Amino acid sequence: MRIPFLSLFPALFLTFFLTAHSPPSSIYDHLKHNGLPIGLLPKGISDFSIDPNTNRFHVNLTHPCNSEFEIQLHYDFNISGVLSFGKIANLSGVSQQELFLWFPVINIRVDDPTSGLINFDVGVVDKQFSLSLFEIPRDCTAFDPKGSLSISQSS
Repeated sequence: MRIPFLSLFPALFLTFFLTAHSPPSSIYDHLKHNGLPIGLLPKGISDFSIDPNTNRFHVNLTHPCNSEFEIQLHYDFNISGVLSFGKIANLSGVSQQELFLWFPVINIRVDDPTSGLINFDVGVVDKQFSLSLFEIPRDCTAFDPKGSLSISQSS
Protein backbone atom coordinates (compact mmCIF):
# COMPACT_ATOMS: atom_id res chain seq x y z
CA MET A 1 0.00 0.00 0.00
CA ARG A 2 1.42 3.38 -0.98
CA ILE A 3 0.94 6.48 1.10
CA PRO A 4 0.46 9.56 -1.05
CA PHE A 5 3.07 12.28 -0.60
CA LEU A 6 0.48 14.86 0.43
CA SER A 7 -0.57 12.75 3.40
CA LEU A 8 3.05 12.79 4.66
CA PHE A 9 3.28 16.58 4.48
CA PRO A 10 1.37 17.31 7.74
CA ALA A 11 3.54 14.85 9.68
CA LEU A 12 6.76 16.34 8.26
CA PHE A 13 5.56 19.88 8.97
CA LEU A 14 4.62 18.99 12.56
CA THR A 15 8.02 17.35 13.15
CA PHE A 16 9.83 20.40 11.75
CA PHE A 17 7.68 22.81 13.80
CA LEU A 18 8.20 20.94 17.07
CA THR A 19 11.95 20.61 16.49
CA ALA A 20 12.40 24.26 15.53
CA HIS A 21 10.33 25.57 18.45
CA SER A 22 11.30 23.16 21.22
CA PRO A 23 12.95 24.69 24.28
CA PRO A 24 16.71 24.25 24.72
CA SER A 25 17.44 20.86 26.27
CA SER A 26 20.95 21.39 27.69
CA ILE A 27 22.81 24.26 29.30
CA TYR A 28 24.92 24.43 26.12
CA ASP A 29 21.70 24.95 24.12
CA HIS A 30 20.72 27.77 26.48
CA LEU A 31 24.11 29.44 26.02
CA LYS A 32 23.84 29.16 22.23
CA HIS A 33 20.22 30.40 22.29
CA ASN A 34 21.45 33.49 24.18
CA GLY A 35 24.24 34.28 21.69
CA LEU A 36 27.04 32.93 23.88
CA PRO A 37 29.66 30.31 22.99
CA ILE A 38 29.04 26.86 24.44
CA GLY A 39 32.65 26.48 25.56
CA LEU A 40 32.14 28.90 28.45
CA LEU A 41 31.26 25.84 30.49
CA PRO A 42 33.45 22.74 30.56
CA LYS A 43 32.68 19.10 29.91
CA GLY A 44 31.64 17.14 32.99
CA ILE A 45 28.30 18.73 33.78
CA SER A 46 26.30 16.26 35.83
CA ASP A 47 23.06 18.24 35.77
CA PHE A 48 21.63 21.73 35.36
CA SER A 49 18.47 23.71 35.97
CA ILE A 50 17.18 27.02 34.70
CA ASP A 51 14.28 29.13 35.95
CA PRO A 52 12.25 30.09 32.86
CA ASN A 53 10.94 33.25 34.58
CA THR A 54 14.29 34.72 35.71
CA ASN A 55 16.75 32.82 33.45
CA ARG A 56 18.82 32.03 36.56
CA PHE A 57 20.71 28.81 35.96
CA HIS A 58 22.52 26.34 38.19
CA VAL A 59 25.07 23.87 36.87
CA ASN A 60 26.61 21.01 38.82
CA LEU A 61 29.93 19.48 37.82
CA THR A 62 31.19 16.05 38.75
CA HIS A 63 34.18 17.72 40.49
CA PRO A 64 35.79 21.16 40.71
CA CYS A 65 38.26 21.53 37.88
CA ASN A 66 40.53 23.79 35.85
CA SER A 67 40.46 24.35 32.13
CA GLU A 68 43.25 25.87 30.07
CA PHE A 69 42.53 28.41 27.35
CA GLU A 70 44.69 31.45 26.63
CA ILE A 71 43.91 31.84 30.32
CA GLN A 72 43.24 29.33 33.06
CA LEU A 73 39.72 29.07 34.44
CA HIS A 74 38.63 27.31 37.60
CA TYR A 75 35.11 25.88 37.89
CA ASP A 76 33.60 25.02 41.30
CA PHE A 77 31.22 22.10 41.89
CA ASN A 78 28.31 24.53 41.50
CA ILE A 79 28.10 27.34 38.98
CA SER A 80 25.21 29.78 38.73
CA GLY A 81 24.29 33.00 37.00
CA VAL A 82 21.60 34.84 35.10
CA LEU A 83 21.42 34.42 31.32
CA SER A 84 20.32 37.16 28.98
CA PHE A 85 21.15 37.68 25.34
CA GLY A 86 24.93 38.07 25.04
CA LYS A 87 25.52 38.04 28.79
CA ILE A 88 25.85 36.01 31.96
CA ALA A 89 25.36 38.25 35.00
CA ASN A 90 25.80 37.55 38.73
CA LEU A 91 28.07 34.63 37.89
CA SER A 92 29.41 32.54 40.73
CA GLY A 93 31.57 29.43 40.70
CA VAL A 94 34.04 30.53 37.98
CA SER A 95 37.46 32.08 38.66
CA GLN A 96 40.18 33.31 36.33
CA GLN A 97 43.89 33.19 37.06
CA GLU A 98 45.96 36.36 36.67
CA LEU A 99 49.65 35.87 37.43
CA PHE A 100 49.48 33.79 40.62
CA LEU A 101 46.12 34.97 41.91
CA TRP A 102 42.59 33.74 41.22
CA PHE A 103 39.83 36.32 40.69
CA PRO A 104 36.11 35.51 40.55
CA VAL A 105 34.50 36.09 37.17
CA ILE A 106 31.43 38.20 37.95
CA ASN A 107 29.98 38.77 34.47
CA ILE A 108 30.66 37.52 30.96
CA ARG A 109 29.39 39.42 27.96
CA VAL A 110 29.57 39.65 24.19
CA ASP A 111 28.92 43.31 23.36
CA ASP A 112 29.21 42.92 19.59
CA PRO A 113 29.27 39.39 18.14
CA THR A 114 30.86 40.68 14.91
CA SER A 115 33.89 41.89 16.89
CA GLY A 116 34.85 38.31 17.71
CA LEU A 117 35.53 39.33 21.34
CA ILE A 118 34.15 38.26 24.69
CA ASN A 119 34.59 40.21 27.95
CA PHE A 120 35.18 38.73 31.39
CA ASP A 121 34.51 41.06 34.32
CA VAL A 122 36.77 40.04 37.21
CA GLY A 123 35.85 42.98 39.38
CA VAL A 124 39.09 44.93 39.15
CA VAL A 125 39.22 44.92 35.36
CA ASP A 126 37.50 43.64 32.21
CA LYS A 127 39.53 41.16 30.19
CA GLN A 128 38.88 40.61 26.48
CA PHE A 129 39.44 37.31 24.73
CA SER A 130 38.73 35.87 21.33
CA LEU A 131 35.31 34.21 21.06
CA SER A 132 36.96 31.42 19.11
CA LEU A 133 38.66 30.21 22.32
CA PHE A 134 35.25 29.20 23.66
CA GLU A 135 33.70 27.48 20.64
CA ILE A 136 33.59 24.03 22.22
CA PRO A 137 33.40 22.79 25.83
CA ARG A 138 36.86 21.90 27.10
CA ASP A 139 38.05 18.99 29.15
CA CYS A 140 38.47 19.97 32.74
CA THR A 141 41.20 18.55 34.99
CA ALA A 142 40.54 17.86 38.65
CA PHE A 143 41.54 20.76 40.86
CA ASP A 144 44.03 20.46 43.72
CA PRO A 145 43.40 23.39 46.07
CA LYS A 146 46.75 23.02 47.87
CA GLY A 147 49.14 25.89 47.33
CA SER A 148 46.89 28.17 45.29
CA LEU A 149 45.97 31.70 46.33
CA SER A 150 42.57 33.09 45.58
CA ILE A 151 40.67 36.32 45.94
CA SER A 152 37.12 35.49 46.99
CA GLN A 153 34.04 37.34 45.87
CA SER A 154 32.42 39.24 48.72
CA SER A 155 28.78 38.48 49.40
